[in-house]
Amino acid sequence: MKTDQMLQDIREANMTYLILAQAMIRQDKPEAMYRLGISEEVATILQQLSTGQVLKIASSNMLVCCFRFENQMVWDLLTSHTKDRGVAGVHAAILTAGPMKQAA
Repeated sequence: MKTDQMLQDIREANMTYLILAQAMIRQDKPEAMYRLGISEEVATILQQLSTGQVLKIASSNMLVCCFRFENQMVWDLLTSHTKDRGVAGVHAAILTAGPMKQAA
């Protein structure tokens, strides 16, 4: 993948994420915070962004979202192909519903 194409894909992913996050927050803030894995402070900031601010943030060459599953067990549960997949998904949801890590 060429660098220019990768940067364009990052910008597109940022825009999609920010628009989706704002819509989710405006519809049901507590549920959006859980599903997005963000704090109330971040949810409020995202909710209040103007269109111009969203465009400016989205044009960054860094992804504004990140993987929140840093535990091998969660990845194993989410990717399991056993007949107990529903149970594995619930278990993964419980593990990820714990306290969010704070940035240093």
